[in-house]
Parts: sequence; C-alpha cells; structure tokens
Amino acid sequence: MAWRFKASKYKNAAPIVPKAEACVREICVGSYQTYGNNIAASGAFMAFNWEHTGSSVAVLPLDDCGRKSKTMPLLHGHTDTVTDLKFSPFHDGLLATASQDCLVKIWHIPEKGLEQSLSDPEAIFSHKQRRVETVGFHPTADGLMYSTAAGCVALFDLSTQKEIFSNNEHPEVIQSASWREDGSVLATSCKDKCVRIFDPRAAGSPIQLTAESHQSIKDSRVVWLGNQQRILTTGFDAARLRQVIIRDVRNFSTPEKTLELDCSTGILMPLFDPDTNMLFLAGKGDTTINYLEITDKDPYLIEGLRHTGEQTKGACLVPKRALKVMEAEVNRVLQLTSNMVIPIMYQVPRKTYRDFHADLYPETTGYKTELVAGEWLNGSNQAVPKMSLDPAKREHGDEPIIPRLGPKPFSSTTGDVSFDKVFAVPLAPGSHENISNVGQESGVAELIPPAQGPKPDLIVEIEIKKKHEREPVVGGNGVQKSLTTSERRKSSADDDESSDKIFEQSSESSENSAEGEDRTDADLRRSCSSRSSFAERRRIYENRSKSQVDEKPQSPVPLRREHSKVEPLKPSQQQQQQQIDTKRISVPEGKLMEEHRRGNGAAGLKKSATEAAFSAASTKRTSTVFGKVSKFRHLKGTPGHKSTHIENLRNLSRQIPGECNGFHANQERVAVPLSGPGGKIAIFELSRPGRLPDGVIPSLVNGSNIMDFQWDPFDAQRLAVACDDGIVKLWHIEAGGLSEPTNSPAGELTAHLDKIYFIRFHPLAADVLLTASYDMTIKLWDLRTMSEKCSLSGHTDQIFDFAWSPCGRLGASVCKDGKIRVYNPRKSETPIREGNGPVGTRGARITWALEGHYIVCTGFDKVSERQISVYNAQKLSTPLNTASLDVSPSILIPYYDEDSSTLFVTGKGDSTIYCYEITDEEPYICPLSHHRCTSLHQGLSFLTKNHCDVASVEFSKAYRLTNTTIEPLSFTVPRIKSELFQDDLFPPTRITWSATLSAEDWFASNDKAAPKVSLKPEGMETLSSIQQVPAQPVKKPDHPQFGGQKSEFEINKQQEIQKSVSARMEFTTKLEQDDMEGVDENEWQE
Repeated sequence: MAWRFKASKYKNAAPIVPKAEACVREICVGSYQTYGNNIAASGAFMAFNWEHTGSSVAVLPLDDCGRKSKTMPLLHGHTDTVTDLKFSPFHDGLLATASQDCLVKIWHIPEKGLEQSLSDPEAIFSHKQRRVETVGFHPTADGLMYSTAAGCVALFDLSTQKEIFSNNEHPEVIQSASWREDGSVLATSCKDKCVRIFDPRAAGSPIQLTAESHQSIKDSRVVWLGNQQRILTTGFDAARLRQVIIRDVRNFSTPEKTLELDCSTGILMPLFDPDTNMLFLAGKGDTTINYLEITDKDPYLIEGLRHTGEQTKGACLVPKRALKVMEAEVNRVLQLTSNMVIPIMYQVPRKTYRDFHADLYPETTGYKTELVAGEWLNGSNQAVPKMSLDPAKREHGDEPIIPRLGPKPFSSTTGDVSFDKVFAVPLAPGSHENISNVGQESGVAELIPPAQGPKPDLIVEIEIKKKHEREPVVGGNGVQKSLTTSERRKSSADDDESSDKIFEQSSESSENSAEGEDRTDADLRRSCSSRSSFAERRRIYENRSKSQVDEKPQSPVPLRREHSKVEPLKPSQQQQQQQIDTKRISVPEGKLMEEHRRGNGAAGLKKSATEAAFSAASTKRTSTVFGKVSKFRHLKGTPGHKSTHIENLRNLSRQIPGECNGFHANQERVAVPLSGPGGKIAIFELSRPGRLPDGVIPSLVNGSNIMDFQWDPFDAQRLAVACDDGIVKLWHIEAGGLSEPTNSPAGELTAHLDKIYFIRFHPLAADVLLTASYDMTIKLWDLRTMSEKCSLSGHTDQIFDFAWSPCGRLGASVCKDGKIRVYNPRKSETPIREGNGPVGTRGARITWALEGHYIVCTGFDKVSERQISVYNAQKLSTPLNTASLDVSPSILIPYYDEDSSTLFVTGKGDSTIYCYEITDEEPYICPLSHHRCTSLHQGLSFLTKNHCDVASVEFSKAYRLTNTTIEPLSFTVPRIKSELFQDDLFPPTRITWSATLSAEDWFASNDKAAPKVSLKPEGMETLSSIQQVPAQPVKKPDHPQFGGQKSEFEINKQQEIQKSVSARMEFTTKLEQDDMEGVDENEWQE
C-alpha cells in the first residue's frame, strides 16, 4: 500500500492566471449548441468561433494579447455555425473547420497570421446535406482527417482530396470521437447512450466493442487516455448529474471508475495530457476548471487545485512544444470566455527555475511523421518519433521550436506528388532548420515523377527562390471567370515554371522586393492560372497598394503589364487585348497609355499622376478593376434602432416555395406569411413599430396554400396573392392596417388551371400583372378588365423566375432546363433570344443591370455551389463572368440598385448580405464590402429610392425579416463632407414609385420612358459645386526645354499646386472698405 502515499510530481501544479493585459480582450463570442470545444490551438496559432452566429473563425498568434478590433481579419468560410475546429498535429498552419452547413473546410494560415480576411479555403469536403458535428486529424498519419455527421464516420485523404472511408452504423448522432495515441482505433460516444470502439481498417463491421455509457441523451464526450487500454467519458446520468467514467477496453462493459459531480447543465470538456496524466475538466458555462490526475489504480482520479474565474465558453490545451519549460510550465489551458481568451499556465512549484527540470518533462510526441494516409489505410502502423523538451538537447537551445506552417495556395498538377513533398514548405522567418529537397543551391524542387493512379489535387505551393537569376515566366491571357472550388481542383498546368505572370512592375526595385521583403509583389507576379481569380488577384493588389500608400501617400504607383514579357497574341487578338489591359490599370495610368498610343510619346508619359487624375474627371462610374476603387467599395449596412423594430413575431411560415421571396415590404406596410392552414398573410404597419401583443395576429385568409405575393409598386394598399389553386387574389388594405382577420379579397383572377409559380407587376405600366404557372406558360393580365392579353410559351420545365427590363419592353426568364430566355411579349409569344443558364436544378433568380444591357443570374453549379453570372443581354450563349460564393441550400435572391449599379444578394437562412458592383468592363462582377447581420434572416425587401435619406448618404434602404422581428436596414457610404448633397452618388433617378403609363397604352405599344427626378433636398449644396473644375490641358511643346528655364512639366505642376491651394481657400470679391462708412458725394463737391 506504499504507492498510496507516493506523492505525485504534479500534485501541487498551480494555475497561474495572467493579468488582463496579457489576455486577448474585447472579442465577440456567443453561446453555441455544438459538440465542439469552440477553440483550438497549435504550436503557432489559436482559433475560436467569432460573433454570436459563430459562422466565422478568428485566428490569432498563440502569444497574442491585447484588445482586438471587431473589424479584425477573420475566416469567413461557412454560412452557418462552426461546430468544431482542429489544427493538424504536424502542421501548425493547417486548420480544419466543420459547420452546420454540411461542409468541412481546410484552411492555410500564413506565417504571420491573418493579415486580411479569408473566404477561399484550400479544400472543401461535403457530408451530403448532413450537419457536421466533429472534425479532427489522425495522430500518426499525415494528411488523414476524420469527421462525423449524424451517425456517419468519414475519413478523408488530404493529398488526394478524396473520401477513403465512410460508415453509417451508428444509429444516432455521434457526439464525440477520439483516437488512440498510436492511431490504431477510434472511440466514439453516441446519442444512443453507448460508447464504441471503432476500427476503420477491420474486416467486416468496423465497430469492435459497444457498451452502455451515460444514461442521458444530452451531450457526452470521450477521450482516449494516451496509449493506455483505457478511455474516459464525460456526460450525464439519468438524474442529470454530471459523470466521469473510466473504462478498460479489456473489460469494456464494466466501468472501471464512475465519478458523479454536480447537476450543472454544461457538458464537461475533458482535456488530457498523456505525458503527465493531467486531466482538466472545463464545463461549458462554468466558472471553475477542475484539475485531476489519473492513476492506474484506485482511486484512479486524484483531485488537484481548482481554478475559479470567468465563465467558460470553450477550452483547449496548448501543444507541449509551445510551453515555457524553463518556468516549469507543465500545461497551459486556453479558456474562451464571452469576451476574452485567457491563457492559464499550470506551473509546478520549484525552488529555482534556472535549470531545466527533466523529471517534469518526459519525452513527448513529436511533430514529424513518415506515415501517410494511404499507408495507414493499408495496415501500416508507425509511431510518431518522440522529442525532448530539454533546451540543451534541442538544436537551437532555448529558442522556441519553430512550427511547421503547412501548405500554401498552389495547384500541384505536375504529377503524383507525395504528401511529404507537398508539405515541405519554408519554415517561419528566423528558422535555422533546413527542409530536404527544397531551396537547395540549384533552386529546384524535384518532385516525384508521375505514377499510376489519380493525381493529387491538394492546393499547395512550393516556394522556390533562385540565387543567381530569375527567369521570366511566360503567361497567357487573363482569366475571365472566377474559378470555383471544383474547377480549381481540376485545373492543371504544363509545368510549375510556366505559371501565369499576371502583372509585373517594370521598375528594378520590384524585382529586388520579390526576393526580399515584399512578399506580396512576389506572390502577385508568381500567381498561376489556377489562382488568378479576380478576387484573389484583387486582394493581393490591395495589400500591395496599402504598402505603397504608406510610403508615398500622394500617389500610389499603379501596376503595369510588361508586354515584352507576355506571350505574343495573334493579330486578331491584339486590339482586344490592348483594350482589356487599358481597363485593368488605374485611371491615370490608362490615360497615359492611351496618349502614348495616340503618338504623344515621351511628352505624354511625363504627365504626372496628379495632373492625370485632375484631367480624368469622374463622370463615369468607377469600378473595382485594378487601380480604380468603387465609390461604394466601403458601403456600410446599419440596422435601425430597436425602437424602429417590429418585435414578437411568431408562427412564421416555413413552407413557402423557393420561387417566392417570402417577404415583401413597401413604404407603408409589410406582408409576412404565417404558418397553419388557410394560407394566411399578416400585414404590419411600419408606422406602428414595437412589440406585437400576444394573441391572434390579424391576417388575410386566402383559403389555399400561398405560392407567391407582391405589393403593387404604384399602390401601397393593394396586395396580390397567388395560390396553389391557380387563382390570384387582390387585397385592398385600408388605411391604418388590419384590425381583424379577413377572408374577403377585393377581387379574384382565375389565371391558370394549375398552381402558380410566381407573379410580377410591370415596373412602369399600371394594372399589368404577369403570372407563371405549372403548365409552363406565362400570361399577362390587365387588372382593370381582369382579362388576359398575352401568353408566352417556350419553356420545357419549371420556371424559376422572370424579370422585366428597366424600359419595360422586354422580359427575361430562367428555367429548370438550364436556359435563359428573353421575350418581347407584345410582339412574340416565343423567346427572341435564348442562352445557357445555371446548370443546377435547385432554383435560380434573374435581374437586369446597366440600363438593360446586361443580365445577372444567380443559381447553382453542378456541385451545388452558389454562383452569380453576368450575361450580355444580346449574347446569352456564355456568361461574361461567374463568381462563386459557397455551398448552401438557399437560393440567392438578388436586388439591383440601378443608380449605384450595386447588386445585393442573400438567401433565406443566411446571415450575410453579399454586395457587388456590376460593371460594363472586366471582370463585370466586383465585390464590395459585405454586410454581416447578427442573426439569420428569413427575407429581405428593398424600398424605392425616394425613401432613402440622402442627407445621411443613404443610397439604399431595406427591411429584414428574422424569426421574431422586422428590422430596417440602411446602406450608406462613408463621406467626410456629409453635410453636402453627394451628387456623384445620387444621379437623377427614374421614378419607379408612380406609373409612367397605363395598361391600355402599354398593350398598345405606346411606350414612354420613365421620367427622372433629382433626390437633392432643397437648400442643400452639392458636392460638385465646391470642387475644382478640371483645368484645360496645356499644350506642350514637342521637345522639353532644358537649361536655366523651367520645363513645361515643372510649370504645369506649379500651376496645379496653386490651383489646388486656391480651391481650398475662401474666395470673395468683397473688400474691407465696402463695410466702412464713407462721405456723401455732395460733401466732396463742397
């Protein structure tokens, strides 16, 4: 019995909480109903859920501290809550995230952490419409990842981006999973109150052992106790008391130890260190973290010092190689709270901390392995080599162990690349370690020759720097379509050295910076065709522009393409390529190049950037092409004050068809469908915000299921509702709104004999209604006479959407057969133009842009990834550009603001409103600042321009429907001189809130353009009235003057400075003497 009294070395390990200054503070963390720990750590970084929805992830350096801005860079990769996240044990920059949106995504974190937000992952894996609960990496095989969704366990090989194992034998949701340290078997805890031992390589059923565990269906966790034959689980018993159970797999059905604690509701998250047998139990929502030591004999669990502090939202352990071993730190727990990340150091008290205490630090598992996923699956077992934490036995002594940061974006397409070669990337700055076969004196990374079998698609980059010379890289023409995830996997190149050189800077300093400090320029020039999506190139360019603005605030140098280093084009393509190149560069640079091509020569090229900017008057709308920044680039969405919300909504309908937007508002009231029989629609007056009283909500009872509904754009009191019986009911809402339920519409229109897909009012003509039905026909009606006027045919499948052109003459439809059709309803019943639309069959939307010259269509691709495509309205064969967003089941509903050319898209159940500018030049779709809401919305409806508060620079206003509220949402543009009318943002707008012509005139083809009106309030000065009028360009001599006289360039520059100073000074012709009292003229005569 002597062992009972043997004191443990870690018995008195004490938790040491740092001061607030050493913690990560002022972060935004919510409460998430997930089976994950909400935070993860590697040897270099920490990652945790961000904001209340938890769909974004914050990634910070492990030793970071201080206040954090709410605008800090994040991982915006998921459309729903991130349920679990883990770092690779072999690559500190490789992060896996799982989400409720049914996806698992792999991210690469740069060496210096996130300097800008990321939304493009390195790889995506789908669980086929099943919410992903847990994710993690194999402990011994590099590149092997597991995830669980419902009762499915899946294994993925990252080197090939393929699922290599899947099993669905668990009857309920898998709540937790843990590998044995040697990677041979997996332990799982399930909602069916059982714990299982799972061997994916076993012949037959992979479930080897099953035993009853915690007798509650609430959350449970499992952790394998290192390489022992024991597992530990936490959960709840039948009386909802929290339990800790230890089991020996050799006697699996009988628990070895059962410890009952308290009746708190939060699950205990077990954090176990196999080197020291230290166990930390952090309960979600608890303010205490328990420390226990696990022994192999009774009493099995020995309680240590308990830490009490902030309420816990999540917790994780830091890898042993990141500990401060010279301070006797044996473990570190990262505690995630609602607004902080607290690093809690567990220190063993010693008399001195000058020496390394080897008895506290046995050899720990290293971070290098030779085993890969394919070898493991074929039955190979290989332990990860141990490493010593003694600084004297480490290569660099007291210096921290340099982390391996994992892959970087690059498409490896030269053949079958081994996983070790793929991840043989440069170490962090300051590292003295050498990576084999990378960065040798020859400067060439030799890859394994092509072998039989599939090519790996892992997106990685091997950075190669030649010491002596840098050969020019031949490039092709620009990539016009933003590549989707599936297309990036399929993209290939002939050779690593033939990657596209998208943009080059002609100055010699840029070449030096490519090999030295300016990594962004080097990355920009090294971009390959598989990475040259517009979004990625633009982010690189913006970062580069920021660094140049810091050095030269007055005139950032624009990028320029060197035609001498670009692959020669055919004569027929040269003129087109010159036009594209002119559009891609900044305004001043484009002016200079155009003048140079006209023959101005050196005199034209000597024009300063400032002078060119003055000469380029901003009459044309700016876009986000390289060098030109949209005026709406930094638009800001602001929800209205809570006093303007309509609250206590209830019984919202979730059964509305996908063709219906599900929510519609005008300037006076909103219409919201309610659940239950009878097809009820509630009407709420916007003039009466606040909390709705409990009880029955007054509604319109239609008697049949609702298919679609829409307010009359010219009558705020008329609502049209389409039902599944083919009848359109017209309701008239009295002033003041509904006081009680009613089932008596003002009129009924029997439009079709089958269900109606949707209805659309004409944008200019009054009393013109369009209906689309299951019989694949579209009909136009005159509501004054309730008569059919036109019928359109040509569709072969379900009609998803129809949109009128701004002129009101044409209409465009998108169909399930993958076609886009353009109609002229008054001249032809068949389409006048037809083209290919989205290939996905889950739904689509369509709208017109740029005065009807372009068509924007939202839909899905073959892998259900949401996308936005822009078409030329005259050529519908192929889209001009396609931007991919994410994988989500909800249809993107577009709204286009024609004055700002801004496209707002979002879907039901999303929390993000994506904003883009549609341009008439490449790349046609330019991303703006997206607006992320604090909660999920069920619908979004925009108002007309005359209801925007232009005095507050509000260019668009909408109402947002959530599960319980209706909230106003304002989109503004930050401006310094907001007291002036921003006439560059608010051109004269078309009057769309009153009818331009009658139904009789429109059906008679008496077209009339909608009048325009200025939104400028009375008495408000315009911004252009105080700005300097651009000076006429001064004719320059053919030859510049030299010698003692000033050159024309210097004279013009001096005049330019004088004019800019004069424009900022007050100008008046009034003299001081005018205010003085003088003498009469008669006095002078006297």
